[in-house]
Amino acid sequence: MYLSPKFDAALTYATHIHAHQQRKATEIPYITHLLAVLSIALEYGATEDEAIGALLHDAGEDAGGVGRVTDIRLRFGADIAAIVEGCSDTLEARKPDWRTRKEAYIAHLSHTTDSIRFVSSADKLHNARAILRDHYRIGDQVYDRFSASKADTLWYYRALTTAFKYAAPRDEKLELVQELDRTVTFLEQR
Repeated sequence: MYLSPKFDAALTYATHIHAHQQRKATEIPYITHLLAVLSIALEYGATEDEAIGALLHDAGEDAGGVGRVTDIRLRFGADIAAIVEGCSDTLEARKPDWRTRKEAYIAHLSHTTDSIRFVSSADKLHNARAILRDHYRIGDQVYDRFSASKADTLWYYRALTTAFKYAAPRDEKLELVQELDRTVTFLEQR
């Protein structure tokens, strides 16, 4: 696949809007997460719009809310803005209750597009891999960086995996959901 100048612009945009953010309770630049999600998406056959959506998937939720999604729509188009919005569990600056947000997000997955579920799956796979990697290093302390307990975090990732399986992703994307399932199973066994 050839990635156009639109992709280049999205990469610069993502780097700029997330420049001062870090992964939760780490010194890891946040852009590493976006690049990892992008890499997973491309490895599993993303279109250019899905790749850009992967780069920008947290822009609304973590870098500007509704205004950011509007800006993305103007710069990169409605399809990419829909991916960003669809991958966000809230666009509010003051986030609602964790469990309420997560339950609503899981429910919304069955009513969204293949592209949104695909990018969301890539995002969740990278997050689950990062938790598993850090669990090998520091054990259950990895869950201290989240606002939810270990049990709630594991519930969320299992519920997401089930929702992705139930939503019947495109055949070529099924392997991504299977990898997420294996990774979540490893987490549950720790």
